[in-house]
Amino acid sequence: MPKLVECVPNFSEGRRPEVIKAIVDAMKAVKGVTLLDQEADANHNRCVITLVGEPAAVREGALRGAAVAAERIDLNLHRGEHPRMGATDVIPFVPISGISMAECVELARQTGEELARRLEIPVYLYEKAATRPSRENLADVRQGEFEGIRETILTDPSRKPDFGPCRVHPTAGATAVGARMFLVAYNVHLLTTNVEIARRIADAVRFKTGGFRYVKALGFEIKDRGCVQVSMNLVNYRKSPVHRVFHVIESEARRHGVTILDSEVVGLIPNEALVMAAEDSLRLGTTWSPRQIIENKLAEAAAGAGQSLDPFLDSVAAKTETPGGGSVAALCGALGAALGSMVCRFTLGKKKFADSKEILERTLVRCESLRSELSALIADDAAAFDGLMAAVRLPKDSDDQQTVRSEKIRLATERAVSVPLTVMERSLEVLELAVTAAQRGNPNLASDAGSAAQVARAALSCASYNVRINLKGLADGPFRQGSQRRLASLIERSSSLMADLDGALSEKL
Repeated sequence: MPKLVECVPNFSEGRRPEVIKAIVDAMKAVKGVTLLDQEADANHNRCVITLVGEPAAVREGALRGAAVAAERIDLNLHRGEHPRMGATDVIPFVPISGISMAECVELARQTGEELARRLEIPVYLYEKAATRPSRENLADVRQGEFEGIRETILTDPSRKPDFGPCRVHPTAGATAVGARMFLVAYNVHLLTTNVEIARRIADAVRFKTGGFRYVKALGFEIKDRGCVQVSMNLVNYRKSPVHRVFHVIESEARRHGVTILDSEVVGLIPNEALVMAAEDSLRLGTTWSPRQIIENKLAEAAAGAGQSLDPFLDSVAAKTETPGGGSVAALCGALGAALGSMVCRFTLGKKKFADSKEILERTLVRCESLRSELSALIADDAAAFDGLMAAVRLPKDSDDQQTVRSEKIRLATERAVSVPLTVMERSLEVLELAVTAAQRGNPNLASDAGSAAQVARAALSCASYNVRINLKGLADGPFRQGSQRRLASLIERSSSLMADLDGALSEKL
């Protein structure tokens, strides 16, 4: 399968079509880059471009677009509703197919380093590519915007960029480069000119002020439409779904005595997000599956979906470094989640289990989400190990080469620890849900609930071996100590849950 990555650079220009065209043309000129979408907003004075292609091509396309932006955009003259710190404000990479999040992290680092070298623009790594927790949130990275960062970068050590000079580019500012899952940019327009209402509603849905965990939101005035806007980024549409956010905004708008005019998606949105909204609006029951959508069924047929596991098993059995135990652990966790879903589906809808309806509905939704996450971690684990081996093979003939190699090995080893730790955490969730299914589900499926728990526990144990062996390669410090604490806590919790499982199954088997 070819590696396919999405890149969604945001540029601080939404009013001059000729500038936007020059940026887009520069990116499209790179062989292998496909332009999926472009959106420009004059009020925000910002454009969002969506590219897709193989990693090297997309990386070069983003760099060429940034070069044109640096030539044609002067942030000293730029004004718009949207926060910004650079002519090329952000460059996020999103895994689409055949590529893991760990590889996108490495792609972000390579792009940031090259952008800083070519254009002398300071670069901050954010989201999954962040080099420190305080830079995971883009809003924190961009705090102060162009004008504020221009001052603080000179005096505040915490503002030192990951790459490039410790000063903003005089006209192009600074750029954030990162790796993340698919983000949904979603706006709701309110039929009022009172921007304070939009800001209050943004506060109600934004995580930072007590709202949804994966929602970032701001309130803006949209003068040319005579309305205000709640502008949002949903950074995990599975855990903070579009339709739930909309319902809360609708409720808050009524509370403030205003009406929703309409809503809009900026750029692209995954099919899954809209299916989730349809499922909620139509109140589709547990017999429903997205496989009933004819386009999905046709795609399955075209891709040969439903084929055996033989290719994966052959790759595990082969004399190759990956996939190995970590990928197998993630597969076990996904199988446990799938079994948990099956138990829930066979229980829901039966009158004798009506008292368990709500908890099993939540269990089913989370099992399906975990199945998807653990499936993705199969490839992520292999990519993390491949990245570590690539770092080990770096040249070490000179002192400089040894320094670079040591740092690359450290970062790659940390990723090789983080991925199986994530597998452990997700597998523990599967184990918790399987215990719930065993306790509350149809007793005729008790053996399946028990099997779900056992394979989830196996996934957690197998992943723990990868964590432990990779921790050996790290010097003592905050990362190693924190990882060891997480490891011990997960193992301890899993033992407690297995005792709960035994209690539930002893009554039903």
